Amino acid sequence: MESIWVTETGIRKREPLPGDLETEAVVIGAGMAGILTAYHLQQAGLRTVVLEADRIGSGQTKNTTAKITFQHRLIYNRLIQTLGSRAAFAYASANENAIDAYEKLIREKEIDCDFVRCSSYLYSRKDAAPLRREVDAVMGIGIDAVFETDSELPFPVAGVARFDRQARFNPLKFLAAISEEVTVYEQTEVLKVEGNRVQTNKGCVSARHIVFACHYPFINMPGYYFARMHQERSYVAALEGAGRIEGMYLGIDKDGLSFRQQGDMLLLGGGSHRTGRNQKGGQYAWLQDRARELYPESRVIRQWSAQDCMTLDGIPYIGRFSIRRPNWYVATGFGKWGMSSSMAAAHILTALITEQRSAQAGVFSPQRGLTGRAVKELGIHSLYTIKGLVKHLLPAGQGRIVPNCPHMGCRLEWNPEEGTYDCPCHGSRFDESGKLIDGPAQNNCRRR
Repeated sequence: MESIWVTETGIRKREPLPGDLETEAVVIGAGMAGILTAYHLQQAGLRTVVLEADRIGSGQTKNTTAKITFQHRLIYNRLIQTLGSRAAFAYASANENAIDAYEKLIREKEIDCDFVRCSSYLYSRKDAAPLRREVDAVMGIGIDAVFETDSELPFPVAGVARFDRQARFNPLKFLAAISEEVTVYEQTEVLKVEGNRVQTNKGCVSARHIVFACHYPFINMPGYYFARMHQERSYVAALEGAGRIEGMYLGIDKDGLSFRQQGDMLLLGGGSHRTGRNQKGGQYAWLQDRARELYPESRVIRQWSAQDCMTLDGIPYIGRFSIRRPNWYVATGFGKWGMSSSMAAAHILTALITEQRSAQAGVFSPQRGLTGRAVKELGIHSLYTIKGLVKHLLPAGQGRIVPNCPHMGCRLEWNPEEGTYDCPCHGSRFDESGKLIDGPAQNNCRRR
């Protein structure tokens, strides 16, 4: 179930790390965040290398719907209420600047990646009030937004919140081009990090600055990111014959859908759930039913799923990994907004590493305090972890593997939609033979 980006794009293979080396900065992970961070560090004059366990873009970047936008669901009214207008503006400007930065890079380097400026919309079929509040909140911090009651969608809406001059693109075409600007070592698995040394299966890299851009940090302490994030899965179907829409749409209702054009195809998304909480399956069938209902003449030509790291307060963790490791940095917890967050992370981390001022760094700092929402989410996440650890003690059934996650021991759940074992605690995933698919686990499951 590969995405359309994978089938449309080939990225040149790179060699593994040839042995021990020293450099000024090392980035772990060659997805969008890792490559952009390495690119900006090199532009700032720092010798930088990227280490990738698999291939460039082989993680979550290849599964995105590739919306580049500062419209991140209903976030700005909440940010103003909890953190204040200044923090909300910092969040918005970091992501708005990201859109402009993509466009500038694409134009300067003449990258053919289907980049299109377009409007992005939130919609509801049931209640316009939250959308009106969000528009008022955004306008209150000096960002343009418009409330409307009409849309291109194939059903009536109660209202939409419109954000102009957002963008969409083909992420792997962009990544294929920009990765030529940096040094990447593929098939180089990071085993451990100690001080300024990154130990891999191919050798050791010593660097003054170490950036974790590997989706979910695999080191538990310091940082304790395993206690501050969970992962969610979502699903996408590429439709042929569904007509055309110019904007990008996201529903705020419980069963809301995502709509986004890519050439002659319409990408229809939805069905999100916490990783490891999908024992019955049915997400792809549900999407196919919605496609037949909304576009009777359409045909599903490809479908795939994505996995996203969700923080306690809905804001990514971008900054110093821990006060105990001042030369370590992290970019994680992007939620459903990995494209704009990747560019924002590259800007913020480059500023921190080069000791430049960043007006946006504070709101994204991993060392920020807990809001009321964060405290509530921490309690929910802790309950899932306790439940997973308790189930670890129960009989494990008769499969070929011991279904306990090698990350922290939580009991894995079978996912019939993907044919995988998924961890409901922290989101690690394994195929039916126990081979690792997604971290933070670093090892395969133990076989019987």
